[in-house]
Order: sequence, then C-alpha cells, then structure tokens
Amino acid sequence: MRTSGGLEVAEIFRQQGSAYKESHRLPSSHLRVMRAIELCRNAALGGHTDKCDNCGHMEISYNSCRNRHCPKCQTLQKEKWIEARNEDLLPIEYFHVVFTIPSELNHLVSMNQKILYDLLFRSSSETLMELANDPKHLGAKIGVIGILHTWGQNLMDHPHVHCIVTGGGIDGERWVSCRKGFFIPVRVMSALFRASSFLTSIITSKGENSHSPAA
Repeated sequence: MRTSGGLEVAEIFRQQGSAYKESHRLPSSHLRVMRAIELCRNAALGGHTDKCDNCGHMEISYNSCRNRHCPKCQTLQKEKWIEARNEDLLPIEYFHVVFTIPSELNHLVSMNQKILYDLLFRSSSETLMELANDPKHLGAKIGVIGILHTWGQNLMDHPHVHCIVTGGGIDGERWVSCRKGFFIPVRVMSALFRASSFLTSIITSKGENSHSPAA
C-alpha cells in the first residue's frame, strides 16, 4: 500500500517509526506489527536467489513478514478472498451499504474492540434485515456480507462496516426483487441504526462513566 505521496507504509515506519514510538505510548501488539512491516521483504528476514538459466541474471527475493496487518503480505490473501466471494454471488443486483460511527467515539471503541466491533456488526445487520423484512420496503429476507474496516484511506482510526447486500430476498418460497437501482432510503437506515443496540450501548456506557460519584 502506498500513500498519495508515493511512499509505502514500510518506508514511513523505517523513516519516522523510531521518533513516533519515542513520543507515543503504544501497546506491544502495535509495536510488533510496526516491526514486522519494517522488516518485511528485506535482508533481515532472509530470502533466496533466482538465476536465469539463459542469461545468468540473478534476482534476490526476500521473505515476507506474513503479518496480517502488512499491506504487502495481505494483497494475495485479499485477491483470494475476493475470488472466493465471487463464487457466492447470485446473478442479481447487489448494493453497497456502509455503516460508520462518529469520530468522537473512536477512542472508546479502540479500548473495547471485541465488544464494540461485535455490536457494530450485529447492529448493522439487524438494521438491514429489519428494514428489508418490513412490507413497507421489501418484505423479504435478504442476504448480507459484512466486512470490518478499522481505518480510513488516510490510515487513521475510522471503524466502519462495508455491507454487500442482495438486491432482493426470499418471502416464503418467492423471490422479491428490489426496485432497479434502489434498496432502502438512506435516512430510514440511518435513523434505525442510530437507535440500534450499538449506539445505545455506547451512549449508555459514556453516560455511566460520566456520572459523578454519589456523595
């Protein structure tokens, strides 16, 4: 992965990582990831040499770090995942729906990742299924694939879920299609998601944490 300026993440870590780690307190898991990406595909991890049988030209290939957070190492896995998902697709229209949260809650989420990521997945899927099952909209059971992204294109914290949604669903034994190019009104989805268990739990948690101790 390269930034808009043309640098790889590994190059940024190598050039600025030491200074950043000195000025920021990072958990050990983050430090391990940074170290793995810094060393990925250079001599520190070893490698092998390939030689052309015809001209004798030699190329050195260094080993990868295989860390799941490394942009280089995950490219092949990403392509394999996309190919596998293509086999699951039906010959129908699909919609792309994204559920995100206010940036003010990023710190709270980062401190409670397992609980709040689970809630984010559950709330987004419940929002889609409840509205799709409503006769006022589609009146059918839809299919959804959810993918969690924890940062944005600028590599800053930005938890959100991308949902691939079928453009129709099952009502008993009958297939019900969405209107061409239209799923469910965005404002309706936004309103239900804001009232979902995810944001309700966060607001309750923040409210409880902000109470002053009883006198």
